[in-house]
Amino acid sequence: MTVAVGDRIPPFEVAEVSAEKMKTIAALLGDPNPIHWDLDAVAALGMGDRPINQGPLNMGYVINMLAAWAGGRDRVRRFRVRFRGNVLGGDHLIASGVVIDVRTEDGVRLAECEVSLDVVDGAQVLSGTATVQLPEEAS
Repeated sequence: MTVAVGDRIPPFEVAEVSAEKMKTIAALLGDPNPIHWDLDAVAALGMGDRPINQGPLNMGYVINMLAAWAGGRDRVRRFRVRFRGNVLGGDHLIASGVVIDVRTEDGVRLAECEVSLDVVDGAQVLSGTATVQLPEEAS
């Protein structure tokens, strides 16, 4: 795989964030925050009328993009993000990234990437950086 500074990572699309999956993940994580499943609680807090996705799920969409590009989740070496907004049930999302540096450390090729998660026709909800181990280049 040839990678250069400025290369765009193929985006990862989530056509519709599932409110039902939020409820399931909240149960699996033991997350007691009702904003992930209780519309009355969301409304009472003045946060609208749709459930709010968990942060780890939002990070997962970006990690899925990086893993698909680099050849596996184990290739994501470092991942640092900042949450900038909420993802709501029903949102259409795009995870994207761009290579900002390529280097070799201890014989391993690494790409430093800027990453983001955006609501289609809406705001950026997550931004950050990731270091990804690149596959070996073909000889």
